[in-house]
Amino acid sequence: MLIAHKIRLDPNNVQATYFARASGTARFAYNWALAEWQHQYEAWKQDNRQPKPSQMALRRQLNALKREQFPWMLEVTKNAPQMAIIQLGDAFKYFWAGRANYPKFRKKGVHDRFSLSNDQFSVKGSRIRIPNLGWVRMRESLRFTGKIMSATVSHVADKWFVSITVDTEESPTRSAENQGVVGVDLGVLALATLSTGEKIVGPKPHKALLKRQKRLSHSLSRKHKAAKVKLGLGANAPIPKGVRLPVSENAKKARAKLSRLHARIANIRQDALHKLTSDLTRRFHTIGIENLNVRGMLKNRRLARSIADMSFFEFRRQLEYKAGRRGGIVVVADRWFPSSKTCSVCGTIQEKMPLAVRQWTCPDCGAIHDRDVNAARNLLALGLATLSGSTASSVVCEACGEEGTGSGRKTGVKPASMKQESSSKAIYG
Repeated sequence: MLIAHKIRLDPNNVQATYFARASGTARFAYNWALAEWQHQYEAWKQDNRQPKPSQMALRRQLNALKREQFPWMLEVTKNAPQMAIIQLGDAFKYFWAGRANYPKFRKKGVHDRFSLSNDQFSVKGSRIRIPNLGWVRMRESLRFTGKIMSATVSHVADKWFVSITVDTEESPTRSAENQGVVGVDLGVLALATLSTGEKIVGPKPHKALLKRQKRLSHSLSRKHKAAKVKLGLGANAPIPKGVRLPVSENAKKARAKLSRLHARIANIRQDALHKLTSDLTRRFHTIGIENLNVRGMLKNRRLARSIADMSFFEFRRQLEYKAGRRGGIVVVADRWFPSSKTCSVCGTIQEKMPLAVRQWTCPDCGAIHDRDVNAARNLLALGLATLSGSTASSVVCEACGEEGTGSGRKTGVKPASMKQESSSKAIYG
């Protein structure tokens, strides 16, 4: 079992500068390799006698010319450019398999990072040894035991983190308490509604901090407009191609403040999701959820911001891997399963159920339903049907998530597809 532990680093100024250089070197090598890949691939298409590009060939090519053309690469670990090209090869592999989009060029300041293979670093207590740098303090020690596979040093806002991947055979958590089966309905007003009647309201961090984000974004925008005026451009004029705006110290401070705010929003959201998914997988052995079309839901301009703030796909991802570690089951209903329109008492399916309808009365049995609780109870029935081994022709449990499901993207990096069956299926982990 591969488990990654992300730990915050505590570098001094020299070490932080080294991390920035290594990240820049990795970004340059990735972009150089992508441009070379495209050029060599076009040449191969014109003449098949030309070599077809590969990450191994590009790594050898870079090693042959970096001492003369890019001598500054030697100031950081050799893993920074080499691992970046390996990652480019993996990106093309996922693209050809239909699991990811075509690789894009990396941008400075966006997910700055570099990776290390397991023979280039070592971990001892609360320290990690980086090549050409030495020991760097970590805020905590590695939690898992096993074979260390790799490490990735990344920059988030003004902080540095290291993600260490460990191959361990021991499950780090105990089995679920098995309080039964539960259905979970995700929504905007309440992040999750359980079939037990519990409603968990999400923190909605982006909505809570939206005014501050707008203020900081406007402050940064004013700094950019001032830089345009210094270049003799209009405040709202487009930047000519090849021209770089001068970055003032005030602009750097404004950008850092905005980055810290975005990191805080993401941390609040992640904290709430981790607590909720950990609690559900600890309490219940079988959990029924629905396969939401997040990409389609985001087209609603009135609800798009609130839907994105809830992070439905991340909820499902955490729920599946945490349930697998505890030996639990996640049952995913088909996207067209009418969980909200079906009466959980008599099974009658309504023709229409607008989003504005939060409570409704079944015309056949007269039962009064809360929309979200009723949907959760129908998902509970799906989980019970899966446990009992019975089949339901109107229900299909997805075992992999086909293209366009859940992630809000056309394609995503997902496991290989499995054949869809008409009977109910369960996801183990």
